Amino acid sequence: MFEQLGLIGCGLMGGSFALAMKKAGLVKRVVGYSKSPSTTDRARQLGVIDVEAPSALLAVAGADVVLVAVPVAATEATLKAIKHLVTPQMLIMDVGSTKSDVVQAAQRSLRDQVGSFVPAHPITGREVSGVEHAEADLYSGRQVILTPTERTLTAQLQDAEKIWTALGCRVTSMSPESHDAAFAAVSHLPHLLAFAMMNSITGQAHGDDFLSLAGPGFRDFTRIAASDPKVWRDILLSNRDELIAQSKQFQQALHNIEQAMEKGNAQALEDMLTLASETRAHWRMGAKRK
Repeated sequence: MFEQLGLIGCGLMGGSFALAMKKAGLVKRVVGYSKSPSTTDRARQLGVIDVEAPSALLAVAGADVVLVAVPVAATEATLKAIKHLVTPQMLIMDVGSTKSDVVQAAQRSLRDQVGSFVPAHPITGREVSGVEHAEADLYSGRQVILTPTERTLTAQLQDAEKIWTALGCRVTSMSPESHDAAFAAVSHLPHLLAFAMMNSITGQAHGDDFLSLAGPGFRDFTRIAASDPKVWRDILLSNRDELIAQSKQFQQALHNIEQAMEKGNAQALEDMLTLASETRAHWRMGAKRK
């Protein structure tokens, strides 16, 4: 049981974490801060937080666990704002979708206290944002990737693992670099393609007519294009090197399929489609590698 959670960012991810901590009986009090006072006030009205803090620094005052749930581009400024109240006993986590840049930001901002920081990436979310959509079960049954460094304190890492496990998550650890390479392929690229797909259609003369005819397949493929543009702007830029490399891999795969179509090579086309179909049919979210 933690005495106080300091929540910086009372939106979907942060708000859901606070509700999950309360539901699991892991925290007595939640003090929250958001850049928008109306968001913080709404979070209190909804019971997501118990006390509104006027600043990120004051949200951390007296906390034994802190969650930074802000866009990845705001991580460094946020950590700088709270560094004077960070203690060696405090656990600080984030929920960012990229990790190398977050780790570097923490090292620059927290300096001697960086051992208290455990970078975390919960593999969950929704296409909608805002504290109104926060839910206590958002993290239940999901994977959480921790990316500790050689400076991460053992006690804090153990506490982070215990918290996420108690919230019903499957916890995995890897290096920040390995994390960013993997998620460029399985998260950031799919979002990039969904955004590009929507723009490729709406940029055509009859795009609106085409959209009016779209069915479930189009709906499923483009669902994530409705995600928060500012959040994904920051993610795509922060992991651009890995993402561009994955985009080139995708372009080559697409080119191979296009060539088979242009040449009328039915067997080559079927072979590539079969490989993709069978791989997808056997894939299960969160399944461990053999």
